[in-house]
Amino acid sequence: MAKTEPDLDSYTIRGTNEVVRPGDCVLMRTSDSRKPPSVALVENLEADHRNNVKVRVRWYYRPEESLGGRRPFHGRKELFLSDQYDVQSADTIRGKCIVHPFKNYVKRENVGAEDYFCRFWYHALTGGFTPDRVAVYCKCEMPNNPDVLMVRCEGCKDRFHPSCIGMTIEDINKLEHFLCPNCLSNNDAKRS
Repeated sequence: MAKTEPDLDSYTIRGTNEVVRPGDCVLMRTSDSRKPPSVALVENLEADHRNNVKVRVRWYYRPEESLGGRRPFHGRKELFLSDQYDVQSADTIRGKCIVHPFKNYVKRENVGAEDYFCRFWYHALTGGFTPDRVAVYCKCEMPNNPDVLMVRCEGCKDRFHPSCIGMTIEDINKLEHFLCPNCLSNNDAKRS
């Protein structure tokens, strides 16, 4: 990189009023217009002596870009924070986005177009993840995918996909209280 001036506090995205600061997440143009924008965490902003602004970013990967590929439990808005850094022209920033921690994302009532979530760090060279294990739920023993409805049992507190317990979403919506098949049979046994 050319000799730079001190770090900048902010950068206004060209053609918008959106201001980017270190710590923000941004959508960046890709060379292939058919692909979705890349997502990055802004580490810092610098301007050279000609006032060209460069942005140092840490890349997020989409599941399909990782070594293992997309799995059934990956949500469609899921990203992995990687150990890959890069310096790009700030002109490649399309807009801002928000990458929520997974626990916060699943509590959101409304998910906007620029909302994403992250629950893993991705080590690009090895293809490994941190954490390397996550909680699993249901009879299928899959991690939570926030795009797929799960219902929580009031007895054991485990979560289940309606289809895994022979129910439909409509069946679930009609219930005032839900007990999974195991807790239901335990309740029936206690009554006998």
